[in-house]
Amino acid sequence: MTRQKIKIAVNDPANFSFQECLHFLGRSDKECLHYITDGKLRRMVLADGEPVVIEVAPGTRPDHLLATVLAPVNNIFQEDDIRLFVTRWLHLDADLQPFYDYTLTDPLLNGLATDYRGLRLVGMPDLFEAISWPIIGQQINLSFAYTLRQRFIQAFGFHQSVDGTDYYLYPHPAVIAALSPADLAPMQFSRSKALYLVETAKVMASGELSAQLLAPLSYEEARDRLVALKGIGNWSANYVLMKYSRFPQALLLEDVGLQNAIRHRLGLPAKPSMAELQQYTRSWQQHAAYATFYLWRSLLSPI
Repeated sequence: MTRQKIKIAVNDPANFSFQECLHFLGRSDKECLHYITDGKLRRMVLADGEPVVIEVAPGTRPDHLLATVLAPVNNIFQEDDIRLFVTRWLHLDADLQPFYDYTLTDPLLNGLATDYRGLRLVGMPDLFEAISWPIIGQQINLSFAYTLRQRFIQAFGFHQSVDGTDYYLYPHPAVIAALSPADLAPMQFSRSKALYLVETAKVMASGELSAQLLAPLSYEEARDRLVALKGIGNWSANYVLMKYSRFPQALLLEDVGLQNAIRHRLGLPAKPSMAELQQYTRSWQQHAAYATFYLWRSLLSPI
């Protein structure tokens, strides 16, 4: 049996921790797009347009990870597809030193680089997933949001069982575009969430919005394009621009998790007001996305 193995470069390896990334990725027991087994990541991705199950593990040196194709076996797939996916997913091409240097100057962020050194901004390489996740998560707690997401993926995503484990690809926009909002009601999606998901899928399936169209836009242009979609406000748009497009200035001031993290860090009696949030974050600028992500991490339990 031959298993294809692919080296994936890690930029700034001194500031990379696979364990920190795994800790963040393991925060929900309802996750079904990836699995953590014996300190390794497993998930299904597309390579050469085909579904491929890969396992990602530390390499022999800190400057790379090693991806092994678990299924199908005895096939050779396009390495660049797998390499690009994992690089985007774990932000392996990032340079964290400028952000770490900045945290030393900001009282709110000081200490985060030490506490969570090596954590990369774990992203979503699929645009439809990045857009639909904030729609799913609006105005409900995180646990129930993961429940809805799991039902959505298992009902409409491509599925394959490999060695007794169920692997999924995130639902394709064309699949969801063919639904009516009523089709999502049995899964406990609200009427508005169901409508926004189907309408967003239709926009993407028609080609009105795509990764290719979004790629050349500036941060402001991309934000305006996303906010024009039904159900996408400033918070949702910035989530997409942070987790998919990787704009470093993406800032989710409306995010409850960010607000709670700031409250805990500063020992405030209540969540800060919008005016206070703007004051605390005014100087973040090109560090906003990572600052937000590290503050989210501060809400999780230690490794």
